[in-house]
Amino acid sequence: MRAPALPGLALALALLLLQPPRPARSAAARFDPTWESLDARQLPAWFDQAKFGIFVHWGVFSVPSFGSEWFWWYWQKEKRQKYVNFMKDNYPSGFKYEDFGPLFTATFFNANQWADIFQASGAKYIVLTSKHHEGFTLWGSEYSWNWNAVDEGPKRDIVKELEVAIRNRTDLHFGLYYSLFEWFHPLFLEDESSSFHKRQFPVSKMLPELYELVNKYRPEVLWSDGDGGAPDHYWNSTGFLAWLYNDSPVRDTVVTNDRWGKGSICTHGGYYTCADRYNPGHLLPHKWENCMTIDKFSWGYRRDAGIGDYLTIEELQLVETVSCGGNFLMNIGPTLDGIISTIFEERLRQMGTWLKVNGEAIYETQPWRSQNDTITPDVWYTSKPKEKLVYAIFLKWPTSGKLFLGQPKATGGATEYECPALMSEKDDTEDYRPQRGKHACEGQANDTTVKGRNTPCILRARHVPKSKLSETNYTKMPSLHSDFRVSSHCTLLQQFAIEVYCKQFFFTYKTIFKFAYDSEIKSVDSKLSH
Repeated sequence: MRAPALPGLALALALLLLQPPRPARSAAARFDPTWESLDARQLPAWFDQAKFGIFVHWGVFSVPSFGSEWFWWYWQKEKRQKYVNFMKDNYPSGFKYEDFGPLFTATFFNANQWADIFQASGAKYIVLTSKHHEGFTLWGSEYSWNWNAVDEGPKRDIVKELEVAIRNRTDLHFGLYYSLFEWFHPLFLEDESSSFHKRQFPVSKMLPELYELVNKYRPEVLWSDGDGGAPDHYWNSTGFLAWLYNDSPVRDTVVTNDRWGKGSICTHGGYYTCADRYNPGHLLPHKWENCMTIDKFSWGYRRDAGIGDYLTIEELQLVETVSCGGNFLMNIGPTLDGIISTIFEERLRQMGTWLKVNGEAIYETQPWRSQNDTITPDVWYTSKPKEKLVYAIFLKWPTSGKLFLGQPKATGGATEYECPALMSEKDDTEDYRPQRGKHACEGQANDTTVKGRNTPCILRARHVPKSKLSETNYTKMPSLHSDFRVSSHCTLLQQFAIEVYCKQFFFTYKTIFKFAYDSEIKSVDSKLSH
């Protein structure tokens, strides 16, 4: 893997030759290779609207599938006893990490099947690890001879197969992760020993691969990682990003993160990631992403993981993340032979089931003036200012049968709210299907009571037997997942309670309240930049 050293001028000329000719472009503003200029670029709108993506960590580390995707580093560099013992107990003496390469077979990898699972999850973009810190590329990189998925292991262009499947079978945006550095590449180690005054590795390996990756596969997310302690000028990050934003084939749609060199994270780049599993719990002034693992301890697949090592669907942080202005990137790790294990597929499909019912409160929303409720915990808000809508998303069913919301303040005759579909005991009806009702919050009407003028309304939303249904007030719901709707014409003060007579709550049912408000109720000015 060692490349012959070239004089500095020759390296610079070689890099210039690698850049493709600039295509003709309109008079759109161009970006300079400076952080001041690059940071001023607005993120393409699709990214903020998408809200939910899938991270896929797959590589040679999926072969030992033990402990962590950092297996090679922990075993050879840090010599952690757990990893040393694993190799001693399971592999012959003299076995090297490179020997895992041929064992990375991807025998059962089916890009179409993956794409269908991703589509079912409700995600709007995916990010595949095209190359992790081990240096093995999932495409036939011209700059990673004999350490790539075309020459070794699968003998297939994994990136291309997945790109085609995603673009042909789904509405997801296709993205790629790329590690800038490689743990044990001799050119990087030599540059590191010079305190990064030498730049052999980025010029002869990393930058050529990035240009190749973008031009060949046109990723709409470029998820950079792994600076190896080197500053951004060592990587020429600003120069590459200027080309990406000005002249690349994805210049108008691509989004990038903030991991472009030591000190750039949470400071420079497109959207911020700040740290792995980053979740501030409050609104940030800059667009951000929470990259989150289902496995609590690893990004790659682990054979040694127990059932308690996986987050349940309730523990994943989609709602909280979106309420605070972030995107949620949920990670899975396929097996060495290309299978998305049952536990990961289940989480993906569970998320899709929930989003199919509640997605209107997630996709294309913005943060509201309050991110969460001040009275009831685990209630989070999102909004759609153009439609004058606010969504209250509750994550726990109220055991008291009443849900108190402290943040919505309604205006008489101008606020309408939509309750979730409810279930009740099976009275004399044929099934448990919820009903739809409309009530005026004036005096007492049907199941709605008012406790005095200018006081909080108490809405009793309960199942009514078919024999007692009124043509005027009730209509049969067309779908099990439809809404229980109440139109209010009274003034709601700081809080109100929804009384629900419901024995149990099913996860796939509505877990949102939707408020349509008049001009007096303002949506939060999130001031999200870029």
